[in-house]
Amino acid sequence: MQEIKVKTHPSSALLKKEDQLAWKIAEIAADKSRPSAETIEMVINRIIDNASVAIASLNRKPVISARDMALAHPKKNGATLFGVDPKFKVHCEWAAWANGTAVRELDYHDTFLAADYSHPGDNIPAILAVAQQKKIDGINLIKGILTGYEVQVNLVKGICLHEHKIDHIAHLGPSVAAGIGTLLKLEKDIIYQSIQQALHTTISTRQSRKGEISSWKAFAPSHAGKMAIESVDRCMRGEGAPSPIYEGEDSVIAYILSGPDKEYTVPLPNINEEKKAILETYTKEHSAEYQSQALIDLAKSLNKKIKDKSLISKIEIHTSHHTHFVIGTGSNDPQKMDPKASRETLDHSIMYIFAVALEDGNWHHIKSYTPERANRKSTVELWRKIETFEDAEWTKKYHDPDPLKKSFGGKVIVKMRDGSVISEEKEVADAHPSGLRPFRRSNYIEKFKNLTEGIITKSESDKFLKLVQNLKNLKARDLVNLNPKIKKNLINKKYQNNSIF
Repeated sequence: MQEIKVKTHPSSALLKKEDQLAWKIAEIAADKSRPSAETIEMVINRIIDNASVAIASLNRKPVISARDMALAHPKKNGATLFGVDPKFKVHCEWAAWANGTAVRELDYHDTFLAADYSHPGDNIPAILAVAQQKKIDGINLIKGILTGYEVQVNLVKGICLHEHKIDHIAHLGPSVAAGIGTLLKLEKDIIYQSIQQALHTTISTRQSRKGEISSWKAFAPSHAGKMAIESVDRCMRGEGAPSPIYEGEDSVIAYILSGPDKEYTVPLPNINEEKKAILETYTKEHSAEYQSQALIDLAKSLNKKIKDKSLISKIEIHTSHHTHFVIGTGSNDPQKMDPKASRETLDHSIMYIFAVALEDGNWHHIKSYTPERANRKSTVELWRKIETFEDAEWTKKYHDPDPLKKSFGGKVIVKMRDGSVISEEKEVADAHPSGLRPFRRSNYIEKFKNLTEGIITKSESDKFLKLVQNLKNLKARDLVNLNPKIKKNLINKKYQNNSIF
């Protein structure tokens, strides 16, 4: 690996493009690295994972809205949509919009946490949509996806957006643009300009994940994917971008991030070195913010040990800075304690999540979030007894540079009315690569079958699973079937017709 030093330069310095981060990213996007059997297998796993959660969300309102917008932009030789017969195609940027929203809606796909946050699987809908429209084969789709993961994971390692209240999709725009560059085998200069445009057009504030969280949380990554496709298209036509996008004196580092005095270090593979960052990422067994995964497993364990939850007087969760301030009481968001809060808010409240998992001894992507469940009297009482605390040791483990040592859990102290105390801790979720039962191909397939049961036919399920597991050998014509269709007449239509498209 190489370590790229990135800081602001005055315009008078005339920083060479070869010394800019966007160019360094373009170099690896345009290189000749070859995927290994291990990384190819993980790409397949993540395509299965995305399809699972996308199909399960197809009749949720944000997904219906995004799909209807896409259906208003048909294109004969375009890209396909989750749930829709592949004979009907739309413009690839609108397919990226609809499919990306479906993937993101349930907050149930893969994650990578370091200096910042990310869901690297958000790269896949946009890259796949372009592959379908441009008639790219399976092996080149794999290469494009691996570049997307590589770029996003390493930007997340090197540049923290959260401390400046910038949403994490600012790392997704550049990664999708780079992945499309690999996919289409574009020249370095085109990829370089595309990365810069994609970043410039996808910077937004973190308010989309603060307070009363709305459906924009699901739309945000698909918006980044759509913007990245459009950025690449413009640059393929010879257009340029604001430059240097990271290092310019009026650009991202100088005025949006830590300013002219800050130097960031972004790791990247050497040119032609295998892109393996996807292997550092991890998916979710439970439909909730990733930092709650280990704590859900811990709550399920405590469910069996604490028979009468009404005898609990207080629960303390000692955890990392990120967990405390993003989904814990450190966020100071009253909405995270409100039974009438949106689903998007509840899945970012570890107090709610832990209370439900402790009471039920289980977690479900739909049942655990219903208004009836959130308003249950015993749950609200237990919920209000939970408080989180930042613990320096857990923060240190959260940021450990060794992916095998990173921890995203915490220590839970349950205080009972009789004065007794139950204390347990868990470092990583059971499904994490370092957990008790790491997710394997069989687990991804089981998740797919569970989430799509009753929504797609068995023959459609079998066809998709057979096809995707042969991804490296697929011809371009086969890729249109990687967005499974659901049972006839099962897709809901518009909620209302008062729209532009």
